[in-house]
Amino acid sequence: MPNPLYDALFAPHVDKETPFLVMDTADDLTHAAFLREAARFAHALGEMGLRPGDRLAVQVDKSPEALAVYAACVMAGIVFLPLNTGYTHLEVDYFIENSGARAVLGRADSLDELHRDCDRMGVRFETLEADGSGSFTELATFLPTHFDPVDRAEDDIAALLYTSGTTGLSKGAMLTHRNLLSNTQVLRDTWQFTEKDVLIHALPIFHTHGLFVATNISLLAGGSMIFLPRFNIEQVLEALPQATSMMGVPTFYTRLLDHPEFTRETCANMRLFISGSAPLLSETHRAFQKRTGHRILERYGMTETNMNTSNPIDGERRAGTVGLPLPGVELKITDPDSGKSLPHGEVGMIEVRGDNVFKGYWNMPDKTAEELRPDGFFITGDLGVQGEDGYVTIVGRGKDLIISGGFNIYPRDVELVLDEQPGVLESAVIGAPHPDFGESVVAVLVPEPGAVLDVAGIEAGIGGRLARFKQPRHYVILDELPRNSMGKVQKKLLRKTYKHVFKR
Repeated sequence: MPNPLYDALFAPHVDKETPFLVMDTADDLTHAAFLREAARFAHALGEMGLRPGDRLAVQVDKSPEALAVYAACVMAGIVFLPLNTGYTHLEVDYFIENSGARAVLGRADSLDELHRDCDRMGVRFETLEADGSGSFTELATFLPTHFDPVDRAEDDIAALLYTSGTTGLSKGAMLTHRNLLSNTQVLRDTWQFTEKDVLIHALPIFHTHGLFVATNISLLAGGSMIFLPRFNIEQVLEALPQATSMMGVPTFYTRLLDHPEFTRETCANMRLFISGSAPLLSETHRAFQKRTGHRILERYGMTETNMNTSNPIDGERRAGTVGLPLPGVELKITDPDSGKSLPHGEVGMIEVRGDNVFKGYWNMPDKTAEELRPDGFFITGDLGVQGEDGYVTIVGRGKDLIISGGFNIYPRDVELVLDEQPGVLESAVIGAPHPDFGESVVAVLVPEPGAVLDVAGIEAGIGGRLARFKQPRHYVILDELPRNSMGKVQKKLLRKTYKHVFKR
């Protein structure tokens, strides 16, 4: 039996001393060198007692070694569970316990703060630092540089990615070899990536965009990546003349436009700029084209489905839309109540079906049944409209999801914490357009009778409970929340009222 992801992404590069990771501070890494390290890491996972099908939670800084852990998991048949480095202790505990992770990789300085319960849970903890050092790399140092990949079926789980739930209970999306590989193959062909491409990689590698889109495409195409620890405007400007492509969130592009040294000449070698993970404002699209001559290619995807749609390479890249359904992806707009298909031009729920759609939610059969229909269509929770020509426009989110800087934020996660703060009677969390992040979080608070809310105290109170990207950037205090006749908070009205709070 083969190992689909290994066979397609890694096996072709085993003996190739071709550029893979171009680093800003350290020595560059060839494909072969990267895979030798990944092989050592695969052996190390076995030394730690992990077996095929076990889950490995990884909450570390971006580095070549962190990426090699992903490759090692593919080789060894371990389910890769990347965690946002901004998650708090309580969030991390839930992910570890819910997934049944056998081991955790983290920074040494995060042991007391984030991973102090590993011993209690019987979970092995090893360290991996941003510079590649740590107990895990020490364990792997003298292990063999060859590893025979474990047999995996297309339907075996390769990764488990957690996505927040509207009830505050995060769900682990099970992504199979088929899900990841099929989407990578389609995107490589659709976006015309080849071994000549040099991709600027400034995204994190703990979610779909940076890991399963950017990295997997580069591996499948045989190209290289300028591998930056994070988005740094000076480093990106320096990298642009050597690169051919870049993937980013809208924040990357607004910050480039704010820099006077970002010019048409800077982008002369570039063939493609791709944006996703958050809505790209039409004015950003137009300003970017005016400045550089390039039209940003916007696409649409999510944790459970990878990528669903994309504006075309050769056709019209239409501002304000997320383009056309990708080859192999069926997309329909349905009535949110009845589930019946709606005609072109009518707003409804976006549903998708294809090899890209996940297997289901980990240990949540009821939630899987709610969102994944028996015929394979996934109810995305996004409201959209599809024109006669096939272009899809996202008009809202039925689940009130906020996407800020590429990160998913469900209001209920934040509201539960805000409601526990001193003097808060109730809260409503909404997203408002933000020039850098696409959207950002607004908290609308109602005080208890006679209470005077201390916003600074509330900010301090939630600091250790919520990841930084989930924390509100603007607070509003009202005597009461607007409600309809059924008593439901009218978040649509709140979003309309406070849509300009972040306007420059």
